Amino acid sequence: APCLPCGAGIEELCARRDELGRQIAREEEEKAKLQSDIRLLTERLARLNEGLARKMATRNEFERTIAETEAAYGKILESSQTLLNVLKKEAGNLSRATEPKSSVVKES
Repeated sequence: APCLPCGAGIEELCARRDELGRQIAREEEEKAKLQSDIRLLTERLARLNEGLARKMATRNEFERTIAETEAAYGKILESSQTLLNVLKKEAGNLSRATEPKSSVVKES
């Protein structure tokens, strides 16, 4: 409310009150803007957290699949080496079994 013309003391108080009113209005605007920013940032943070959770779960699946695949590949290599050793041994046995026997000629 505007001040009625009284004395200089009252006018100074009215001026200070009006300045304070302007400061309050500016700060209320800033407060409203900050509250809006907080709401937007909170929503953005929630979306980011959801996306991160999905990506981390997918990454964990990749890690599990990779570990299982590496373990299976290791078993295949081990089995292949064992099979190769068995084949070499059997091939050696077959070679010895099919070698011509040297005939020993006895001289009398």
